This record gives sequence, C-alpha cells and structure tokens, in this order.
Amino acid sequence: MKKRVLGKAGLEVSALGFGCMGLDFGYANKVSKEEGITLIRQAVERGVTFFDTAEVYGPFTNEEMVGEALKPFRNQVIIATKFAFNFVDGKQSGLNSQPAHIRQAVEGSLKRLGVEVIDLLYQHRVDPNVPIEDVAGTVKDLIAEGKVKYFGMSEPGANTVRRAHAVQPVTVLQNEYSLWTRGVETNGILQTCEELGIGLVPYSPLGKGFLTGAMSKDTKLGEGDFRNILPRFTPEAMEKNQALVDLLKTIADEKGGTPAQIALAWLLAQKPWIVPIPGTTKLHRLEENLAAADVELTPDDLARIEKAAAEIRIEGERYPEHLLRTTGL
Repeated sequence: MKKRVLGKAGLEVSALGFGCMGLDFGYANKVSKEEGITLIRQAVERGVTFFDTAEVYGPFTNEEMVGEALKPFRNQVIIATKFAFNFVDGKQSGLNSQPAHIRQAVEGSLKRLGVEVIDLLYQHRVDPNVPIEDVAGTVKDLIAEGKVKYFGMSEPGANTVRRAHAVQPVTVLQNEYSLWTRGVETNGILQTCEELGIGLVPYSPLGKGFLTGAMSKDTKLGEGDFRNILPRFTPEAMEKNQALVDLLKTIADEKGGTPAQIALAWLLAQKPWIVPIPGTTKLHRLEENLAAADVELTPDDLARIEKAAAEIRIEGERYPEHLLRTTGL
C-alpha cells in the first residue's frame, strides 16, 4: 500500500484508510464484534495503517471493537477518534466541547481503545458555545501531557480552522468530500489546507454507498439506516443522481475497474495530502477499495470527468437542515 503524509508534522499513513463507523453504527447492515475485528485485521494485512472511529459510534462500541482489533498491531497503525457530544442514558445528546468534557471524553477513549496515547484526536463537530481557542488549548495541553499526538477537526468552517491552528497546529481536517459532495472546493477548506499545511481526510468518499453503483431508485434501506433521513437518498433524488454513477461506470469500463475505484482514484488525484477513508462490512469490497490506490487517472481522464460532472446537477442536500446547521461553523 502506498503511503501519504498528512500535515506538516509528518503524520504518515496508508494512502487509503478504513472508516470503521459502519461496522456497527449508522447503517442497517451491521456486523458482530468478532466479524468487525476480523475485517479490521484483514485491512491491516493488506497494508492499511489508518483507522477511523469515534466515541459516538455505538456509542462507545466502535472504539472497543477497533481497540481490540488493532491491539496486536499497535505500533504499526494510526488510530483516529473524536469527541464532541454529551451522552444521556447511552444516547447522543447535543454538543459539548467544554475543556473538562474533552478531558473526560479522552479518558474514556483511551480506556476503550486500550491505548496510552490517541494518535489523532478530532473535534467531531464545532461547538458554537465554546470558543475554538479553548478547545485547541485543551488539546494542546493533552498533547503536552502525552495523551494525544495530533489534533484534527471535522466539518469546521475555514475561519474556525485558522483560529484553532493559531493556538495548536491542526494536522488533519475530516470533511465529506466526493464527486457528489464538493463543498470543500468552494468553502475555503481546500485552500486553507493548502496554505496551512493541513491534510484532508474525506469521509463518505463513496457517497455513503451510492457511488459504488450498487444502489438505485428501487433500493430499500433497512430500518435504522441513517440514510433514510438524507435528502439524496429519496427514490427521486437517486434516480436523478444516477447520471453521476453512469459516468463513473463509463470510465471504470475503460480502465478495467469499478465505479468505486474511479471515485476513490479521483479523490486521490486531487491533492497528494488527501487520504480517503471508505468503510465496508465485506472483505471483497475492502479489497476493491484498496485496489483504487493503483488506478491511474491521466490528466485527460480527470479533465473528462470534470467536464462531464459539471453538467450533472446533484439532486438533494447531503444532510437534512438540522444536521447541515452543525457543519461549517
């Protein structure tokens, strides 16, 4: 597996990471802890060194799974986790990035992951009630104490990143980015990463499964699948957005690949400091995704994709309004 460097501090990871959320959270198709551990270890065997989790996934169970799975490989891998939320009766309940709460969250994550230091700690969502300088200062203290190595942020606004970075250098931003979610290109995030030397880790790089070509307007999502509340996953939106999948299929057929591989290869081609973190519950999909690192898209391929994609209007917002309001702060 090829390697990439995230941020000026030299955080080196595999060119493709593994997003662990979907193993037991968010989607209808969950796997058992044992199955998740097996798949994570199979990812390590295939060269993946970058694994993403969060306390809110489960909540808490995903971190436990990831920690147990990676215990034998601790010195070979980078584990990223996140804080940001209150929990009441075991359920997420609003944002909380108060310094004392960050410390409490970190202690919980250290214990669940079974590690002495968190490699990469993200603020999962910006808390508008806590100055970002206080958040960055708390993480800076945690780094000084040896409990955290690198600081990251997920879905912040560009100005917030700059303010945080002035207190504690931000190593990585984790934002949604794919061929059908390209806000980072216009909201200042890519520019900020370039200027400040920050890596970008796109989550949902396969459009929460849609860009794989395995879904259509007739797809029925299971009960409890969070895509049921996303505007882009109505039958009407999926029918209109099929044009983007058709474009990926056309390129994939020419390259002898799959739509998912073209979608991931396109992201990798955007910047050398971009590391997507696709997730899956299936070994054959994991292998398919990882093979994208070897797909070469020429400048002509990229220009053709760009021209064709520009003519496709994406139907539906990526989140409902109440979730969109928690991003870009």
